[in-house]
Amino acid sequence: MLADTRPLPVPEPSGPAGRARVDEPRTRTGARAVAALVALVAFGAAAATYRLFVTTASGQQVDELAFAGAQHGQGRLWAVAEPVLDVVSVAFVVIAIGAAMLVAVVRRRWVLAVQVAALVVGANVTTQLLKHQLLERPDLLPGWNGPNTLPSGHTTVAASVSAALLIATPRGWRPAVAVGGVVYTAATGVSTLVGQWHRPSDVVAALLVVLAWGAAVCAFTPAGALDSPRTPSGSFATPGSSVLAGLLLLGAVVGGAVAAATVAGLVGAWSVPLAADVAAYAVGALGVASVTAATFAVLLLVRQATARPHR
Repeated sequence: MLADTRPLPVPEPSGPAGRARVDEPRTRTGARAVAALVALVAFGAAAATYRLFVTTASGQQVDELAFAGAQHGQGRLWAVAEPVLDVVSVAFVVIAIGAAMLVAVVRRRWVLAVQVAALVVGANVTTQLLKHQLLERPDLLPGWNGPNTLPSGHTTVAASVSAALLIATPRGWRPAVAVGGVVYTAATGVSTLVGQWHRPSDVVAALLVVLAWGAAVCAFTPAGALDSPRTPSGSFATPGSSVLAGLLLLGAVVGGAVAAATVAGLVGAWSVPLAADVAAYAVGALGVASVTAATFAVLLLVRQATARPHR
């Protein structure tokens, strides 16, 4: 009888090396797919914003009405808005990128350090290309109303550095960073309206560009950029994230509904004698705040989902 020459099965190592392979964190495919979808939707929404408010006469009218309304009370408001806008500079961008990368490096997330830099650079390059090279502003209103200004560069800088810090920081810090990002970015966006540097659609498009880049970065989250358990038992629970994101989304929906209803009224009644431009200006500022809150709420949820490992 012939002997069985088949090799015997090799058992899995029972020591630390074997456990390391079994317990090695893996990314969650479903969460990454959702992040990619969010990125595509955000890019599409930015394109729709341009199509509605720049390439149609009614959209330009609403934007111009808000632009004209910024003249009211501008002296006092500009005293607050100007210092906010003065923060944005090349040095500020470099320092912000360095800070986000430093946080990632301290956490030993080496690929993440490169990703947050790509987020800031990519979002700002996209904005500049869209504004100065790819998009045009047709003259659909009487007279010449200037070159294309969509998306807003200052808003892109503020939102992108805030998003980079949100993505780079540890899991438990992200809700607080998201709140700070909403406050700073909304202040910057509204300040560009106060100074008549931009129209509301410019700011909204910039926020959507940043959301698209932030979600795209999350969609490519590598295993080395995943979060570590918050407790020895392996818990990743962060209830504050969901609650905060829900509140931000609720505020965004309510503010957006009010803004949409007011804009609809303005479109249908241009002869309203009582400062329609002031109403449009206030609605524009409310819309900017609403979209900012929604942007960071979605980005917070996407980051928390994609950074949680699947075991």
